[in-house]
Amino acid sequence: MRHFLALAAVLALTCVARAPAQNQAPSASFDSRAAERFANLALACVGKEYPNHLSHLLNSDADVAPPRKLTPAFFGCLDWHSSVHGHWLLVRLLRTFPNAPFASQAREALRRDLNTENITAEAAYVRAEGRMNFERPYGLAWLLQLAAELREWDEPQAREMSAALHPLELAALERLKTWLPKLSYPIRIGEHTQTAFAFGLLLDYARLVGDTSFADLLIAKSRQFYLNDKSCPLAYEPSGEDFLSPCISEADLMRRVLPANEFARWLATFLPQIPASGNGDWLQPVVSPDPSDPKLAHLDGLNLSRAWMLQGIAAGLPPSDKRLAAIRTSAQAHERAGLAAVTGAHYEGDHWLGSFAVYLVTHRGLAAK
Repeated sequence: MRHFLALAAVLALTCVARAPAQNQAPSASFDSRAAERFANLALACVGKEYPNHLSHLLNSDADVAPPRKLTPAFFGCLDWHSSVHGHWLLVRLLRTFPNAPFASQAREALRRDLNTENITAEAAYVRAEGRMNFERPYGLAWLLQLAAELREWDEPQAREMSAALHPLELAALERLKTWLPKLSYPIRIGEHTQTAFAFGLLLDYARLVGDTSFADLLIAKSRQFYLNDKSCPLAYEPSGEDFLSPCISEADLMRRVLPANEFARWLATFLPQIPASGNGDWLQPVVSPDPSDPKLAHLDGLNLSRAWMLQGIAAGLPPSDKRLAAIRTSAQAHERAGLAAVTGAHYEGDHWLGSFAVYLVTHRGLAAK
């Protein structure tokens, strides 16, 4: 635990908000030793079947089975979506630090889980009767992030895993492309079903893999849902179990959708609370009252997701925008608070907070348009 606390302190002091392109290296303070702490969180959970929180529809007695039989690739890390982004974490860190001490163990875990047999069973599970809303949209969005990460990683094992994952990638796309045209209203909560957060991950995926029709669908839905929003009630946030900010997530999505000058005007109407003075007090980090409580631990993740989204908002604005200093100051405060909470002390948070931390410190969401 002391190692995690030391890591958090170092990263909190030195990882500052920036706006690099997606392929830019992480900040110098995030080295392979720091990455190993996060890798170990994922390695400790991707093969850990219990405890397990199933979101599982039974169609018959045949569906009564342990998690490793139901979803043989993504049965660990307490729930399916956390297992998916735990695997994403390992791929992301291997791409960033291919020769790190954890590399061989991470490769073996990925080889064990992301193979044709396991993924065939996963795709059949997702496509089964009555599961049209399984992990929609959060888990499916992370699944497509994993697919994009593997496609971008140019090496033999990655190509093998990408090919193996492809049937599940297609199943996720089928579900989403069927659902989105029918979705009449956005989902504005601070947990898994929020649409703004998922749309951001999905739009990044679509652009990275060149799926222009999917990108166009997501952009059209984003404009339909959010373009005319005004005065988001930021003072009402957070709810007690949020790990995503409805207001900040929406702004981070729209910076992906709108050109910089148009986004700047939209943001002034949507979040008029952001000061031009440089003061970061307009949005303060939060504190989880009990990191061992699975729901209350969400607030630790809220700091991490706010931090990367504030960085994204800053990246979407023109360089001369007077709000940048206040946005970056708040992003730095949230980054310090969020990274300090990734201690390795509580499995309730450990099984997913590492993924959010890695997304933040490797700047995954800051793709160039």
